[in-house]
Amino acid sequence: MSTFWDRWAWFYDLAEWSNRKVNAAARTRVGELVPPGARVLDCAAGTGEFSLAAAKRAGSVLCTDRSEAMLDRARGKAKKRGLSNIEFAVRDITALPDPDGSFDAVIAGNVLHLLPEPEKAVRELWRVTSPGGQLILPTYLQGKAGAAYGTMIKIYQGVGFHYEHAFTPETYREFLERLELAPVALEVISGGVPEGIGLLEKPIGGAHS
Repeated sequence: MSTFWDRWAWFYDLAEWSNRKVNAAARTRVGELVPPGARVLDCAAGTGEFSLAAAKRAGSVLCTDRSEAMLDRARGKAKKRGLSNIEFAVRDITALPDPDGSFDAVIAGNVLHLLPEPEKAVRELWRVTSPGGQLILPTYLQGKAGAAYGTMIKIYQGVGFHYEHAFTPETYREFLERLELAPVALEVISGGVPEGIGLLEKPIGGAHS
């Protein structure tokens, strides 16, 4: 996957612009969900838009991706915006080196639909979420895109990348609930390619761990 994203990092933001209203609303909402002063991990961050949104409230943000080219673009954005509370690192979302409970808020945006086994990623993200912390999972709902299907999806398919899951609000909620980690809250942002923001809060005291 990283080879594809390294090769096409230069046009990622252009493709995302085609779904800009949904993406902007999702960034704003994710930023609001980050607790003030939180230690934040953003996995599969791409060019860093969720990390940048989180940095407005977070104490620190670790922006990660498998693609160094994507992270280079994220670094550039952070520098332009004068953000000093973001660090960058290459990470595999399914095999994180961080200790259990390392982060108060963990974000993985617009990646679960791309993974053949997204449940592995969610369980790993949950592992590094601290008790009382938030797991924030914004995910495109291609199954709800309708006949128009979304210019953004067509662009990615045109350059040879295909998603693994076409979630709808119902199937995305069911997927998260089947993991039996915690009660699932789901917010849906409507638009060209809608976005479902899944939110799980890790209990204090070990339940649902």
